[in-house]
Amino acid sequence: MKIAIAQLNPTIGDLNGNAQQILAAAQQAEKQSVRLLLTPELSLCGYPPRDLLLDPSFVSQMGATLQRLAEELPSQMAVLVGCVRLNERSLAFGGKPLFNSIALLQKGKIQQIFHKRLLPTYDVFDEYRYFEPGLEASSLVLEGFVGAHSRAPLPTHHAPLKIGVTICEDLWNDEEFWGRRSYAINPIEELIQQGVDLVVNLSASPYSANKQQVREAMLQHGSMRHQIPVLYTNQVGANDDLIFDGCSVGFNRAGEMVCRARAFETDLLIVEYDEQAGDLQPSKIAPTPANLDEEIWQALVLGVRDYTRKCGFSKVVLGLSGGIDSSLVAAIATAALGKENVLGVLMPSPYSSEHSVQDAVELGKNLGILTQIIPIEELMQGYDKTLEPLFAGTPFGIAEENIQSRIRGNLLMAVANKFGYLLLSTGNKSEMAVGYCTLYGDMNGGLAAIADVPKTRVYSICRWLNSQRQEARGERQEDETRETRETRERGETRENLPTTNYQLPTTNYQLPITNYQTAIIPENVINKPPSAELKPGQLDQDSLPDYDTLDDILQKLIQEHQSAAQIVAAGHDAAVVDRVVQLVVKAEFKRRQAPPGLKITDRAFGTGWRMPIANKWVSHSRMPSSEVVSQAAASPAVPPR
Repeated sequence: MKIAIAQLNPTIGDLNGNAQQILAAAQQAEKQSVRLLLTPELSLCGYPPRDLLLDPSFVSQMGATLQRLAEELPSQMAVLVGCVRLNERSLAFGGKPLFNSIALLQKGKIQQIFHKRLLPTYDVFDEYRYFEPGLEASSLVLEGFVGAHSRAPLPTHHAPLKIGVTICEDLWNDEEFWGRRSYAINPIEELIQQGVDLVVNLSASPYSANKQQVREAMLQHGSMRHQIPVLYTNQVGANDDLIFDGCSVGFNRAGEMVCRARAFETDLLIVEYDEQAGDLQPSKIAPTPANLDEEIWQALVLGVRDYTRKCGFSKVVLGLSGGIDSSLVAAIATAALGKENVLGVLMPSPYSSEHSVQDAVELGKNLGILTQIIPIEELMQGYDKTLEPLFAGTPFGIAEENIQSRIRGNLLMAVANKFGYLLLSTGNKSEMAVGYCTLYGDMNGGLAAIADVPKTRVYSICRWLNSQRQEARGERQEDETRETRETRERGETRENLPTTNYQLPTTNYQLPITNYQTAIIPENVINKPPSAELKPGQLDQDSLPDYDTLDDILQKLIQEHQSAAQIVAAGHDAAVVDRVVQLVVKAEFKRRQAPPGLKITDRAFGTGWRMPIANKWVSHSRMPSSEVVSQAAASPAVPPR
């Protein structure tokens, strides 16, 4: 029996467009005699729909779209579609009004409904705000055929295949794997007790660095522990701050990987279940990014591309300072959207070094993007004159420095408004954490592309990017999927294929480098000391610890949830730790006003970060060093799941 995983990129709220994606995938799968098609969690509405779920008309229209989709799908194929269903018992018996569900569509009808059992309510997840948990483990039964590798001339009916159906978090409560249990029930164990032959999981699991390794280890452990094959389907694409990496995967009952879909791209992955062997057979295993820098790069390119496209923009603008942050964002935007859709604006002040302007111009030439230079000295003089009566007799300080940043932010917003561009903010996570950024200045924008990328990782990605320059090309390229390659080899043409509004695969862009001996990011950008250049001789390290130290402290504080005591016990200077913790707390008001930032770590300053602004708690940061060390020994850090 052939089973297909449709790794789709839905747009939240685009019910008809998302249905078209599902239909197109089903039509492709039908050509290869697929019996069961899996789509991601909430594939019909996109994940996460958030407060759209509070709109009754949205839920009602989703039900109508689901019914129409059932009527249009190939009738003999069973298709599992992620959707929202009403909890009809809630008015009489209480509970939330909706279920996070999967509908089994076959023969023109909705044949069966499955509800999510475990509802995550942590970090970026807030499902218990909307959904009632399902009460029982559910499975579907498909009429089987003698094994996929049988030599019988014609397929013959065989014992039905019992498939356990789960949704995302239902799979993430393996006490043996995690060392603890997060929920009272384990849906997988209940399905095993029911005697299912195969477990499928429909997910919308957001990306974070190295998360796929954790997913695969968990799935492998579960398949080996229960001696059951598992197919995991994930959403791909970006919705607001969340990026979904795809990488749908399957494991046989021995814990061996049998298939994996592409990372950060749509895909249609087909695998065979051999009923005689009672197991999944080996299929295509797509490679994953070679290293963490490449993985994060691909995530950010997808994030910028989808946010821009799904918000209705085609072009972006950003400020080019000659620094490493804006250089990386410009490269990401060029790879995501194409060089013709990126505008870089240089806005030098009297404090801008000559090499910074030269570096920014060189970057623009390397990327092939349009650049414009708008000096801001006259505007600065205008501000000085206007504020002179009020500022008279006071020394030059942060207020005057920030005026420069706000002039630049104002100019960039004017360009964005005038031409309908999306403004990309270029601040990194290290700066965002400690407030080394200017409200209504460099924080202006519609999307903060690298707001979750620490400064040290920015450097690492840029070095990796330069090492890849020989592989860069100048034009748009379209990857060929296994399905389109097989179509070409059979001599079929596009005209013979079903006409839909959705095409697999998505179009990818390569960086437009024509001189392969030239670094994409100018070497001087990487090698020079970082500076905001808001006053003569200014360097970042005049105000902050060196970035290696700062990022290690922030990693322990923010992502690993360590206290100041534990961070000092790990070897950091107590005074430095105390200062960093204070800066993080005080900068909350800035982060609350920042544009959405693409999430690439376990703990980002986005929808999952819910810290108060008016806050006096500072994580024991003022304890004397001897007490710090003793408390750290008594309170070991617990790594996040």
